[in-house]
Amino acid sequence: MMAAADRWGPFALGLDPAEQRARLRALRQTARLLIGPRGTDLCRLLAQAEADPAAIEPACRSLDALAATDRRQILASYAALARSAA
Repeated sequence: MMAAADRWGPFALGLDPAEQRARLRALRQTARLLIGPRGTDLCRLLAQAEADPAAIEPACRSLDALAATDRRQILASYAALARSAA
């Protein structure tokens, strides 16, 4: 079970499936561009989560397991994208 603090962006509850896929793709693109091969597992799980909801939680854990600087870069960039879209 995911912690409440992890329920943001593509991991939020109650999202329309199309919106969740869009958010997963945006997060995956952000990770790929910012950290490249260090984010391979995360990107694989995010892509898998687009079709398989069971991969959502492992994707979130993979993001949390990244080095602190990589994780901060991804979160800050994703947040900036989400803010500009709102």
